[in-house]
Amino acid sequence: MISADSWEPSANCCDAVSVSNRQQLRGYSVTASDYSANFYHDYAGRYAQVSGEFIQSVYTKTSHPKLRHDWDLWDRMMELAPGRRGLDAGCGAGARDVLHACSEGYDVVGIDAIEENIQAAREMHPELTDRVSVADLTNALPFEDVSFDFLACNAVIQHIDPEIVRDVVLPEFARVLRPGGVLELMFKCGEGVITVFDKDYGIDRTFRLYQDSELLGILGGLGLSLIEAESPEELGGLLYFTDPKPVDHCVFFARKAAADS
Repeated sequence: MISADSWEPSANCCDAVSVSNRQQLRGYSVTASDYSANFYHDYAGRYAQVSGEFIQSVYTKTSHPKLRHDWDLWDRMMELAPGRRGLDAGCGAGARDVLHACSEGYDVVGIDAIEENIQAAREMHPELTDRVSVADLTNALPFEDVSFDFLACNAVIQHIDPEIVRDVVLPEFARVLRPGGVLELMFKCGEGVITVFDKDYGIDRTFRLYQDSELLGILGGLGLSLIEAESPEELGGLLYFTDPKPVDHCVFFARKAAADS
């Protein structure tokens, strides 16, 4: 087991996956964001297939023995959530996680900025037609205040400019969460941007990197705090893993303060 305290980014990660470019954010925002949108427009069908086959959802090096794949995170969030109403913010082509949660009896809806992703989800799972819709996280969310008991945003902010994450995305998450509600936030960790070769698509892909301390600081100002593990067996605190590309990720759960706090 690799503890969170001893976790170190993959020293050879960049060499192993043929990183073609790594820059600081200044002057690079338009390129990275536009690239992400173009990728999902062009590869929605293939992305849905990869997601459905669970190809990129099994983790390699992790900081906790119970952090093995995406379902471990979903199951833990559902344990932590005060109710059964949830939002998958950036559900992706196929809306796999929305389907999984609904099959477990949860009332979950999904949104994605890419119309092709939502179309793919509806074609693959007609039963989700009324549960998935097009909405862009860089704008105000189309939901009333305090609408959800839990909200998952997994591997999405890597496509969004940091100023928008700070000023729009995270404040909107806080707004739509109910008091006591839980946010699960997963992101590629580090500084600047990274371009890696993705063997499942045969192309280079560009992602933004974020630091956990920066995101937790923003969330703290919005009334959300990190959920720590109460025992070594539980998932909590700052969790780290490497995906098959490989790229290092961080994921954590944060709870919105109760109304009487």
